[in-house]
Amino acid sequence: MDAARIRELLEAVRAGGASVDDAIAELKTLPAQELGFASVDHHRSLRQGMPEVIFGEGKTTQQIIGIAGALAQSQQNVLVTRLSADKAGALLEADASFRYNELARVAVKEGEPQRQRNATPVMVVTAGTSDIPVAEEAAETLAACGLAYERVFDVGVAGIHRLTRHLEKLSAAPVVIVVAGMEGALASVVGGMIGGPVIAVPTSVGYGASLSGFTALFGMLSSCASGVTVVNIDNGFGAAMAALRVVERSGDG
Repeated sequence: MDAARIRELLEAVRAGGASVDDAIAELKTLPAQELGFASVDHHRSLRQGMPEVIFGEGKTTQQIIGIAGALAQSQQNVLVTRLSADKAGALLEADASFRYNELARVAVKEGEPQRQRNATPVMVVTAGTSDIPVAEEAAETLAACGLAYERVFDVGVAGIHRLTRHLEKLSAAPVVIVVAGMEGALASVVGGMIGGPVIAVPTSVGYGASLSGFTALFGMLSSCASGVTVVNIDNGFGAAMAALRVVERSGDG
């Protein structure tokens, strides 16, 4: 949308020819900014509460820098996921205001302070230490969304007593994200012990029969704890975005 169309829309609202709700509805469906190699959606945050996120894997460094620059023009937070260290180095060289979390493979640029959406933190739980990179992707995404969160790491079923001391916080959380590889059993355990929403993230952690995360995925999909929601293998980002939708509609935010 160019300046002329924005002015036209605002003038219509002021003159009574269009309502505020009409203007918001139009802004939500505005054309994207065309870069040739990408079509940047500047108004996704109006529809979904979160700006467009750049998936770094498979994109060239220059494509990432170009999309990030276009998003930054609107003063929104910019989040790049699945970003390798070498591409991150080039991105930070182009724009030093980015921060890179190598463990999560996530780069973040804060355009302006993000309002906190939730009074009670989302809990990010891992079964083991090897699941932490996926959990960190979820944590970085939650932070970029303005969602408060807490980490509870390495509390899997091999030593289930480690989990019980955190049950009060888990029970109070608006959402619990459970990240687990191997057989993925922790999601069922947490889902059976608390009443709130549980989002399960299978990881590709495990020995041969774990089948690069498919065993955990199937276990979580087959959970006997009713109502556990499952995202794709290693998809910490997707779990955090699902948590955002839950918080926004639940009234906690």
